[in-house]
Amino acid sequence: MLGLRISFALLIAGSLFCQQTDRQAESDLRTGIALTREGRFQQALPHFLSARGRVAETFALEFNLALCYVGTREFKQAIQILKQLGGAQNSVNVDNLLAQALIGDGQQEPALKALQDAAQFSPKNEKLYLLVSEACMDGGFYELGAKVLEIGLGNLPESARLHFERGLFRSQMDEMDLANRDFDLAQKLSPGSDVAYIAAAQQAFLFGDVQKVIRTAREGIAKGHTHYLLLTMLGEALLRAGATPATADEFQEAQSALEKAVAEHPGYSSAHIALGRIYLARERIEEAIARLEFAEQLDARNRAVYSALAIAYRRAGQAEKSREALTLLADLNRQDAARIGSASGGHAGYTGGRDRPAQ
Repeated sequence: MLGLRISFALLIAGSLFCQQTDRQAESDLRTGIALTREGRFQQALPHFLSARGRVAETFALEFNLALCYVGTREFKQAIQILKQLGGAQNSVNVDNLLAQALIGDGQQEPALKALQDAAQFSPKNEKLYLLVSEACMDGGFYELGAKVLEIGLGNLPESARLHFERGLFRSQMDEMDLANRDFDLAQKLSPGSDVAYIAAAQQAFLFGDVQKVIRTAREGIAKGHTHYLLLTMLGEALLRAGATPATADEFQEAQSALEKAVAEHPGYSSAHIALGRIYLARERIEEAIARLEFAEQLDARNRAVYSALAIAYRRAGQAEKSREALTLLADLNRQDAARIGSASGGHAGYTGGRDRPAQ
């Protein structure tokens, strides 16, 4: 989800090290930031907590600590920290992350207020709207996400990426004509770009045209658009089209695309899951488990990881872990059924996981 969508969090850490007075705290902070860059939020937390109160630049530490809490879905802890940072430096970044934490905690109205506060200071900040809308997608708050993007498009009407993202929300709300209009606009506003190819591939996924997804992704990649999402869509589409170890060329193409995707963007859970499935098919069980467990750390609400993990654990002779994975999957299915029953439904498509083309 939040896969994580916070590239800006790391921009503030570059100049603080010369000011620090505790070498161990400096080491912990550096390690925490490095782990955060890799999406390893759970592992980063102890390092930030250890350095807390022992560094000169407290804002950087507290902000990145809040970021990790969002990444591990400990939203209340993140909210508490971010509210204390309110009015401090980088207020737009604080409000941005606060909006995401509030969304994760189910506080939709306060989240929208935080987004609006950030937008007042930085109305042309495209990533602001993308990051907050993606938090809405992760939480299933489709109407709120569409509202966030309406605010963004009011300030950036020519943004291909915002139109693409709004298309995703409209497809989830079964507004297919409007979704396709946004995907078409994304392609017209930025022809030949990575987002144009991604939008075209997304349209093909929505219509179940896997072969068109493959053709579109291959064309975009051949033209130099090796965006992690386009690579993941190619790998996923090849697998859906029936690529197996028996179809050596296409299976290897899928594997290579997914390995490039995770190398380019380690925080994207769906690429790790698809790659784990490939390793599983190749009977590389230990590698599959490692890849899938990392995907679970990145996005514990991605149901696709648990069915694959259950198979991988079973093949590894870890029956208890296999049962635990299936239990987690059943719990998520129940939660999603309850949420969809009280919301506006959803439409099958390719929304992937965290970190769609907002980066």
